[in-house]
Amino acid sequence: MPLLARAQQAATPVIGFLGAGSETGFAPHLATFRKALAEAGFVEAQNVTILVRWANDRYERLPGLAAELVRHPATIIVTAGGTQTALAAKAASATTPIIFLIGSDPVRLGLVASLNRPGGNLTGVTILTVLLGRKRLELMRELLPDAMVFAWLSNPGNPAANMLRADIEAAAQTLQRRVIFLNAATEAELESVFASAKEQRAGALVVTADPFFTNHRTKLIALAQRYALPTMYPNREHVADGGLISYGANSIASYSDIADYTARVLRGARPGELPVLQPTKFELAISLRAAKAIGIKVPTSILLRADEVIE
Repeated sequence: MPLLARAQQAATPVIGFLGAGSETGFAPHLATFRKALAEAGFVEAQNVTILVRWANDRYERLPGLAAELVRHPATIIVTAGGTQTALAAKAASATTPIIFLIGSDPVRLGLVASLNRPGGNLTGVTILTVLLGRKRLELMRELLPDAMVFAWLSNPGNPAANMLRADIEAAAQTLQRRVIFLNAATEAELESVFASAKEQRAGALVVTADPFFTNHRTKLIALAQRYALPTMYPNREHVADGGLISYGANSIASYSDIADYTARVLRGARPGELPVLQPTKFELAISLRAAKAIGIKVPTSILLRADEVIE
């Protein structure tokens, strides 16, 4: 019987889940992943084991955590929470199947050979959050036509941040607006970001997609309210938690997609033959309550296009 028990345990696949944020900040995301995985036939503690490792915003820990999961060994590694998490997993193993969820172009980052035929041991989902900068600037100009200066908030620890800067500068020039670039990688730095934006007379702030900003969305929203600075966020959960406006793919729903790919690989599919998934719809969410709190009148044109309006 002990031998049989060990044999059954050895046959149980192990999913290594690697996140750049924290368990608290990403609780609904991980819950969605577990639920979708169970619906696909893999129930935690029954026929699959899930090892979760969080970097808690310390991105320098990601390579070590990824290596730990490879050594366990994990049957498959799922990375969520940005470019740096996927890159750490890729560096840790060239053979362990890896399913990623990122906001950048995986081809440009060198994660896969192409979107349709990834090749190698990686595939996953890109929700294109970092490629929506121009649209977010356009929406903020429409919301605040008199604002001539926009602040752009990035995390310097995210490799995608520098890739995006030239695109944002070009978009701002086309819109005849000036953009100032601000950085924050710790909670303490968030306060100085808003103070600096106000000091430089920014009429609005645009927050890029990053696990750190998702993890500390409550702090961001509170600062935006205190400084009365209209702020655009990458995901609707920011608006649901009290933020003003967001535009992007449904990031939480994307956790169902990576769960589906995880289940397919556990059943024998090869990651390199599964095309990288991309969103087919982007959501615009706005809170009239938040707008009223900082004295903004939302144009009808935005309200008519919004997928979700919070009264």
